[in-house]
Amino acid sequence: MVDRLLEVPMRKTPLVLRDYAMLYLLYATGMRVSELVQLPVNSCNLTSCHVRIMGKGSKERIVPFGEVASERITEYLEQGRPALMKKKSSPYLFLSNRGTAMSRARFWQIINTIAVNAGVRRRISPHMLRHSFATHLLAGGADLRAVQMMLGHSDIATTQIYTKIDTDRLKATHQRFHPRG
Repeated sequence: MVDRLLEVPMRKTPLVLRDYAMLYLLYATGMRVSELVQLPVNSCNLTSCHVRIMGKGSKERIVPFGEVASERITEYLEQGRPALMKKKSSPYLFLSNRGTAMSRARFWQIINTIAVNAGVRRRISPHMLRHSFATHLLAGGADLRAVQMMLGHSDIATTQIYTKIDTDRLKATHQRFHPRG
């Protein structure tokens, strides 16, 4: 499902550039949607590919992201954001079509429109990308403590929820392939 969401359309308008930069950064970092829409421009370092996130309880964390997300953000900053600024200035990285900070609700609408256009049948939420971020890292062998830090969880028990999916997959694999499963 994530792969289908991240397929960028051929037509790259300022809004499309913004929407996909947001999607890529959200999936690449696992940040909360509220953190994404409030992200200042200067918190995103495209040279070292990391973002400084101000999370719940004003706790700051630094989360890396990959080259593809960096490319999407750079493309948005060079071609999309200037068109959305409308001769205004804004500290926020991602702007609405009016040149102001985007709301969480508007990003929910955007992600659902992208899902429909990508042929995803079920309704999705921005949190599903956060969930996929954590699940994919853990399934790939990432350290639980590192994932906890990237997600900004104060309690590791909250992060351990994401390991349940992996356990379920292990059980299904065992039942499917073990002679006495």
